[in-house]
Amino acid sequence: MSSVEKINPHQSAGTLGHYINGRQIEDRQRLLDVTNPANGQIVRQVAAASVSTVADAVSSAKAAFPAWRDTPPLKRARVMFKFKELLEKNAKDIVALITEEHGKVLDDAMGEFIRGVEVIEYACGAPEILKGEHSKNVGPAIDSWSEKQALGVVAGITPFNFPAMVPMWMYPMAIACGNAFILKPSEKDPSAPLMIAELFTEAGLPDGIFNVLNGDKEAVDALLEHEDIKAISFVGSTPIAEYIYAAGTANGKRVQALGGAKNHAIVMPDADMNNAVSAIMGAAYGSCGERCMAISVAVCVGDSVADELVARLSERVENLKIGPGTDTTNEMGPLVSKPHYDKVRSYVDLGVDEGATLVVDGRSLSVSGHEEGYFLGGCLFDHVKPEMRIYQEEIFGPVLCVVRTDSMEHAMQLINEHEYGNGTCIFTRDGGIARYFTDNIQVGMVGVNVPLPVPTAFHSFGGWKRSLFGDLSAYGPDSVRFYTQRKTVTQRWPDDTVEKAQFAFPVNR
Repeated sequence: MSSVEKINPHQSAGTLGHYINGRQIEDRQRLLDVTNPANGQIVRQVAAASVSTVADAVSSAKAAFPAWRDTPPLKRARVMFKFKELLEKNAKDIVALITEEHGKVLDDAMGEFIRGVEVIEYACGAPEILKGEHSKNVGPAIDSWSEKQALGVVAGITPFNFPAMVPMWMYPMAIACGNAFILKPSEKDPSAPLMIAELFTEAGLPDGIFNVLNGDKEAVDALLEHEDIKAISFVGSTPIAEYIYAAGTANGKRVQALGGAKNHAIVMPDADMNNAVSAIMGAAYGSCGERCMAISVAVCVGDSVADELVARLSERVENLKIGPGTDTTNEMGPLVSKPHYDKVRSYVDLGVDEGATLVVDGRSLSVSGHEEGYFLGGCLFDHVKPEMRIYQEEIFGPVLCVVRTDSMEHAMQLINEHEYGNGTCIFTRDGGIARYFTDNIQVGMVGVNVPLPVPTAFHSFGGWKRSLFGDLSAYGPDSVRFYTQRKTVTQRWPDDTVEKAQFAFPVNR
């Protein structure tokens, strides 16, 4: 393994390594293919980090941490401001890399990029968000205060569906809080994180504070087992989140692991149907359904509501404009990989076998000039039952299930009994119904006439039940709590009087 001047992430072929100690590192021991899902072609390869490579990154981060921890928060914030400026200057190049390797349309890629940058804007407030608390005279001439102190070396493991935004949920806040960070992004779309790492160094971040390790399970397990990693953040499927949480905590680490979802939208009889249809279309089929906040179940209260919703949706799903993400007129691109395409398509086959009504069948879609791409048309199921696997399991593709029920209470019962509790929403014009729903639904993120209730950067993102393992959510105020540890100091300066030993527990009288 050796350092190279720069591995250009814009190149259409070649090998990507890692980013360690402020420079690109070449690593050809074990290579993984990176594919453009719009045409099925391998566009480059990426190195898979070994245990020794992980150790190198951790060693670099550990060495850099003390000086960064002692850097005043205001100076850290200035680096963040410069980083934000460079990101915005290079936004089009970053977004192009996301579309090339992930497949999402350019507008959608830009949307995720902007939402990620909003977390950096929040991190720019480090001097404010890291302030402690102070109490004078908690006892006779005794003062007490609390401090938020950095943990040390922390790591993040992120999924393919948001190669820019989800990592930005983690490292800007961790670094603003004074930690050194190691990112293990998805091996399916690694170029954007590597380019962003270079920009962070250009912004003035000291070498070793932000490192990017590419790879697969070998790298993940090495991070989980390394004694110098103090905390790990994860976003991905529930089975992997549960594994990360169990392994990380068993190794004495603080862990937040965000898992899967099966997000329901309740459509009430009084809903503004025009807006509900548009909202559900975007939330179900945007980014090919590869979002943990995608609406994958529409619960209609009453058959008349279901009939109208299905009729309106079916026409629009059949007319979705699908093709390569580089065409800005397209509404949906390809799925990220051939294995994922096969998995999603198999769920459509399963739904038919289970007896659901496949109103719109996207399995026969072929995009002219991109026949080898991983394109699946939008699929719409009606008469889906709770016992069906297509209802119970996360499909993570452009498949929407319509469930019919006769009351809001039953609709809420379905949501509350589901193993996932990530996001949900309700479409209604009734404020009382909306208030009852938001008070009583057992889901972490709730929308009222808002289909994707993703919190803004100054709140926190996290579901309930098997959608989140750990006590703290991502970004926002919870991230400050996650990436710091509280220290409380109690101080007294006695005078020259010799005091007697006090054997009773100290109290204020």
